Amino acid sequence: MTGKLKIDKEHGQHLFRQMLRIRRFESKAAELYQAQKIRGFLHLYDGEEAIAVGIMQALDERDAIVATYREHGHALARGIAMGPVMAEMYGKLEGCSRGRGGSMHIFDRDARFLGGNAIVAGGMPLAVGTALADRQLRPGAVTACFFGEGAAGEGEFHESMNLAALWRLPVLFVCENNLYAMGVPLEIAEADTQIVHKAQGYGIPGEQVDGMNPVAVEIAAQRAVESIREGNGPYFLECRTYRFRAHSMFDSQQYRTKEEVEQWKERDPLAHMQKWLIDARLMSQDELSEIEAEVDAEIEEAVAFAEAGTWEDVDDLERFVLMDEVPR
Repeated sequence: MTGKLKIDKEHGQHLFRQMLRIRRFESKAAELYQAQKIRGFLHLYDGEEAIAVGIMQALDERDAIVATYREHGHALARGIAMGPVMAEMYGKLEGCSRGRGGSMHIFDRDARFLGGNAIVAGGMPLAVGTALADRQLRPGAVTACFFGEGAAGEGEFHESMNLAALWRLPVLFVCENNLYAMGVPLEIAEADTQIVHKAQGYGIPGEQVDGMNPVAVEIAAQRAVESIREGNGPYFLECRTYRFRAHSMFDSQQYRTKEEVEQWKERDPLAHMQKWLIDARLMSQDELSEIEAEVDAEIEEAVAFAEAGTWEDVDDLERFVLMDEVPR
């Protein structure tokens, strides 16, 4: 489980706690969506938690994150408080985007979490621009850009990769390859199903990673970020993973079988991490129960925070449309 990274009790439990927070937050979000507390689109991260948690271990406060429309897990792993994230999904003023972004547009300037993006591959040019600015303003900073394998079929993917390589920009490209671009199997969408090969075509170093293993992701991310900070230009990680839920809450999942989903659930990163920690005597059953209780309490507090939140006044809906109106 540990590879070349020594995992002590504190770090092992941290990885487990972060993945558990994401998993149970997403379960609560699905419940609230069905209760019509959360509206619009909702794309859940169950099964992919190891990627967000592993990548964030390699980043620090100076670094920026550009995410996708499936970004609740990235936001929580980055350290954005659960209450404002939940309030944002409710559309409340206390949300981290004042309730204007909702599930697909989580944003937090202080955390340098530069937003989810509802457009496939749409965040990639933003990441390139951020990295270009940071090279001048924040030497040593890295921009981590998350996207799904479906982005590889978009022009922005290739334009962004080309410019990042040409200008040797500090971008960590993280492809969360869950094998289905919405409902299209990878093997009938891409002539070459190894997405990392596309990075190599631009001279960008890259590797495939077991996206169901947070330790493997962390090891690869540390190696990638070190290379980027040394001035070697962008790096590409293809994290092979699988979402346990549908693409979105509107998806009937006719493109895959229940048997396939169950087979992937046997590789559940949360269950495997839990077992490994207990077998290695880095977490007791009592400690597990305590962590679970703390996470459940945090989620209930976040829901209460969102429920108690306020709606933005209708008279303010035209504010923040122009740049000079945005608070600094």
